Amino acid sequence: MKGFEMTENLIEIRDLSVAFNGQTVVRKLCLDVRPGECLALVGESGSGKSVTAHSILQLLPEAGTETTGSVRYRGQELLGASPATLQKLRGNRIAMIFQEPMTSLNPLHSIEKQIGETLLLHKGLGGKQAQARILELLELVGIQKPRERLKAYPHQLSGGQRQRVMIAMALACEPELLIADEPTTALDVTVQRKILLLLKSLQQRLGMSLLLISHDLNLVRSIAQRVCVMKAGEIVEQAECETLFCAPQHPYSRLLLDAEPAGIVLNHEVRETVLQVDDLSVQFPLGGGLFRRKQYLQAVDGISLTVQRGKTLGIVGESGSGKSTLGQAILRLLDASGAIRFQGEALEGLTQKQMQPWRKQMQVVFQDPFGSLSPRMSVAQIISEGLEVHAPCSLKDREAQVIRVLEDVGLDPASRHRYPHEFSGGQRQRIAIARALVLKPALILLDEPTSALDRTVQKQVVALLLELQEKYGLTYLFISHDLAVVRALAHDMIVIKDGKVVERGPSDEVFAAPQHPYTRELLAAAHP
Repeated sequence: MKGFEMTENLIEIRDLSVAFNGQTVVRKLCLDVRPGECLALVGESGSGKSVTAHSILQLLPEAGTETTGSVRYRGQELLGASPATLQKLRGNRIAMIFQEPMTSLNPLHSIEKQIGETLLLHKGLGGKQAQARILELLELVGIQKPRERLKAYPHQLSGGQRQRVMIAMALACEPELLIADEPTTALDVTVQRKILLLLKSLQQRLGMSLLLISHDLNLVRSIAQRVCVMKAGEIVEQAECETLFCAPQHPYSRLLLDAEPAGIVLNHEVRETVLQVDDLSVQFPLGGGLFRRKQYLQAVDGISLTVQRGKTLGIVGESGSGKSTLGQAILRLLDASGAIRFQGEALEGLTQKQMQPWRKQMQVVFQDPFGSLSPRMSVAQIISEGLEVHAPCSLKDREAQVIRVLEDVGLDPASRHRYPHEFSGGQRQRIAIARALVLKPALILLDEPTSALDRTVQKQVVALLLELQEKYGLTYLFISHDLAVVRALAHDMIVIKDGKVVERGPSDEVFAAPQHPYTRELLAAAHP
């Protein structure tokens, strides 16, 4: 570390170790944050990035946590500092934005009240002065019509707007250091890019330091000046941003850089149609009273599509574009108007009881494996549940099918008696795929199956889906806002905006020459 002795660091972490209930998650970590720089801390889930960030502000749970080493802010020791000292710093000199704004914003308070609290606590501002400052902050973070938003509650804002409000709260007292913990994971690529550019411009404008935590290296590239790569609680590499991207030294850094799902699937031969959807529309009532006309939100607006046997159709669009609604309407889980033909049979007129035999043929894998797997059932029970309903057979047969399908998705069959919470996110997603696969369906709807996973795990799940498709000739309907994954999986694609299809065609052609401005915007945002 030659040459840095001169500059005074804002934060100095030395030999930081953190253990939860005797299990070490951060090991002997040393890290500096310099005034006015953007430092990125990168690594997969579970590498200890968030724990390191939380240690700076002493936000870790007290019970069962053991922290040793030193964390200094402008030479002042924070480990073991008094609550009063920490309170002065938190939100004032050092502020933090969390991954999920919904959990950090109070659902019962308006936006004005939430930002106002911080201003009152640290700056003693209230009334008109506070309101003027809040409007200034909302403008700063790019909220449209800020005056109208003052009285809004968090649930009335979109994910990107909520994230902007969080940033405004964090900036209220002009902190010297802003810690951003995965600030964009839950957002669409286009919004993601805007938020990151916003953070970068704020950092430069206000001259503050930014500690950005992310698992996506490519995202960091456009913002950070320095990058530290973390693996299993240790920093394995730190370097200037450009140096790291041009010549990564550690094998793990190289693995993270290479974790984009690669390749394009090509297959232009025409096959028989498994699913045909014509002019499908879904409306949601928006309220209306006794004497008022009912208003409807048109979530899906006259969409037609075909899926060929053994191929994947990618459905792409931002959050709120109507893609998941479309998927649920196709499976007849939502009421819709229009025609759905599946394996030559019209499904739109069937009752739920008549749909039953068809359910075996159409299976779903959802975005959040945790929410869709019952915590009280073992893996073997979860997978065999569908067999009991749709394909009754002897216990022995069932067992054999469960073992076979677990081997197919790359899980150890011996783990079938364990429960979902004992597995990682990527493994849980494999269990969800196994559950769908065991019934040998004619169509699997994949609704954002990789969005909650790390890039390296995403790559493995995409490779698995391709391998299974190849092996069993599976047909996928794949919904996603992640273009890199669509590119690697889908033969054909449709792009949806506001419930309408704005572009369709073979994936390679759409990626090579997108026709619609919206598709071009999505592609530009995915590859900044």
